[in-house]
Amino acid sequence: MSRRKLLVIVPCLNEEEALPRLLDRLDRAAATLRDRVQLDVLVVDDGSVDGTAAIARARGARVARLSHNLGIGAAVQTGLRLAARDGYDWAAQIDGDGQHPPDELAKLLDAYDTHGAPDLIIGSRFLERVGFQSTRLRRVGIGWLSFLLRLFAGIKVVDPTSGFRLFGRRALQLFDEVYPYDYPEPESLAIAGAAGLTLVEVQVHMEPRQGGLSSIFGLRVAHYMLCVSISLMLTVSRHLERREA
Repeated sequence: MSRRKLLVIVPCLNEEEALPRLLDRLDRAAATLRDRVQLDVLVVDDGSVDGTAAIARARGARVARLSHNLGIGAAVQTGLRLAARDGYDWAAQIDGDGQHPPDELAKLLDAYDTHGAPDLIIGSRFLERVGFQSTRLRRVGIGWLSFLLRLFAGIKVVDPTSGFRLFGRRALQLFDEVYPYDYPEPESLAIAGAAGLTLVEVQVHMEPRQGGLSSIFGLRVAHYMLCVSISLMLTVSRHLERREA
């Protein structure tokens, strides 16, 4: 029986500082999991102006380069489309800044096997509150988004902004066709819920970013959460209308 196939999608924008260590850790994860899955790595270069793509190619990773910076939603959907069309059993999303330890992929795969093959598995920072927890202001905002998802979409997720995820085949097929570009992490959960996909959340250990700076900090967090809240309500409304049509 052939091994099932997993494509690890690494969306990157100017991550030449963090990428080498991340690729080293992905190599080790692939070796550890080789009896369970064939793990391939796809680096999606979202218009980087540094050596991100060259580093990825030199290390043997598959590289998809976007012509310019389109945002993380476009980068992730690029990877999900390739995974769907190349016949992968799963795709995993791992941030290029090093916050998502590749050795935690095993927990997502375990959850798939023990929870009845859910369509989407989210790696959470907050189920047991271990590892890197983000700033207090961000945690308040994340709690607010969790409340909105529960209220408007009936989805119970405590870490809706987590980008550490495992997508099954049904999720790959859905997001091949539609994936949010503006605020992809929480909006994609609303889309998945409206489409009837099954979701599971598991505790994972996350780390502080290994290089570069976050684009969302200080008062930008409050502005981001306001924009996401409005967008989230519109997304839920649109997709529920499509489902009922």
